[in-house]
Amino acid sequence: MPQTKRDYYEVLGVDRQASQEDLKRAYRKLAMQYHPDRNGGDAQAEQRFKEVGEAYQVLSDPQRRQRYDTYGQAGDGFAGGSGAFNFQSAFDLFDMFFGGSAQPRQRGGPRRGSDLRMQVTIDFQEAITGVNRTFEVTKPAACPDCGGRGAAAGTSASVCQECQGRGQVQRVRQSLLGQMVTVEPCPRCHGEGQVIESPCPNCHGQGLVDAKKSIEVQIPAGVDNEMQVRVPGEGAAGPRGGPPGDLFLVIGVRPHEQLVRRGMTIVYECPISVAQAALGDTIEVPTVDGPATMTVKPGTQYGEQVRLPGKGAPDPRTGRRGDQVVRLRVVIPTKLTERQRHLLRELAPPDGKPHPVRRGFFEHIKDAIGI
Repeated sequence: MPQTKRDYYEVLGVDRQASQEDLKRAYRKLAMQYHPDRNGGDAQAEQRFKEVGEAYQVLSDPQRRQRYDTYGQAGDGFAGGSGAFNFQSAFDLFDMFFGGSAQPRQRGGPRRGSDLRMQVTIDFQEAITGVNRTFEVTKPAACPDCGGRGAAAGTSASVCQECQGRGQVQRVRQSLLGQMVTVEPCPRCHGEGQVIESPCPNCHGQGLVDAKKSIEVQIPAGVDNEMQVRVPGEGAAGPRGGPPGDLFLVIGVRPHEQLVRRGMTIVYECPISVAQAALGDTIEVPTVDGPATMTVKPGTQYGEQVRLPGKGAPDPRTGRRGDQVVRLRVVIPTKLTERQRHLLRELAPPDGKPHPVRRGFFEHIKDAIGI
């Protein structure tokens, strides 16, 4: 049986709101700690090193991270476990050990805003059919006084003289491989390429202030507990006019009074009487589409199941619906009239032994192998 992998955020020791820089810092620290060259061939450290590399490989890629946040490891489709790194991971290891990067970094400029997460609770029926909801979100938005630029009125940001507006500087370092030229974010402008000499008093030069906004969201049919719905562009605004992040709605579903969901299958525990089980009947059962009629076969045993095709939950990606399973539970009466007792005595076998119960194929297999 395959082992269940740990949550990638837990592996790196960061929360789900961690920025790419937070992820990189955590990865560098752990990779350095568990690197095989530093642990003398310790197998446990090597396994931990591979686990850290796998987690960072997924979470450092925005698209893979989004799929992982939405569907977990199954949604990401990562078939690793061997600890293989992509090219970006290799460059990050190079950066960790030699103090720079083996490839040029992105030119300085406005940064993307942070992603936001919001817990949302909906009814069972709304999760099945989908629902439109309007939410009020408080999030960082462009400062109205400076328009998000961060500079006071009548002023503007100036080109950083240390990096000449590039947002990055070159450093010459001595390493085990000889002299190396590395590229780093500019320490004066922090990679933005501009410096604000007169910051806006309202946002203190950040270009962002907290603001409330009403957002209408279409929650798709078929969502379940802990699933996330991505709302593009509704996260925090980016500093200095950078693009906004995304908003992720983390779904919670209130339980139904009668129905229970198991993935795309909906289960209903249906009580029936002894007479209905023995003689058969046509009964009405609840479904997410309203009451449905089904047949109870004569001689039904306790625990038998009836499947109602297409009455389950839809897949939020494909729209294909699962089935509903009706589990029949024979209810034994506890209070009987004298006539009812008399009728039941007539049903009892004359030798006092119980009637033989139909045995299925799997019951015979269990007997044969001694289970």
